[in-house]
Amino acid sequence: MSSNRLQQIQGHILPGNKQSLLMAGSSSPLSTHVLNTAMGVPGSNLALSLYRQDPNTSTWHLITTGTTNADGRCPGLITKDLFTPGVYRMHFETAQYWASMGETSFYPYVQIVFAVNDPGQKYHIPLLLSRFSYSTYRGS
Repeated sequence: MSSNRLQQIQGHILPGNKQSLLMAGSSSPLSTHVLNTAMGVPGSNLALSLYRQDPNTSTWHLITTGTTNADGRCPGLITKDLFTPGVYRMHFETAQYWASMGETSFYPYVQIVFAVNDPGQKYHIPLLLSRFSYSTYRGS
């Protein structure tokens, strides 16, 4: 393996990397990973918000906001105690993300709404993103 490649990946494998420790230590039962499929890179510095819907009024309540890290992830979205059955929404600010790279986007934002039936399980919500399309699925 070339020394250049080793320099690129060392931050992901050395225990001194604070970001890796944060992700490893994150006990959030909900995670996300944004991939910029147009460029083949993680979707870093993308602002997002997490909401839960009130089952009685159908109004959305903000739980947290965050920004994806260099790997396109946003660790620590919600604690196990706050993660209860219900309907959740992840809101991704895609127009801002593309504008930061001097690009425009057909979708000014992406919202993914999903149901949590068993909060004891791990829920992973990936977002595959380009300027003119997006896709998601329930990951593991």
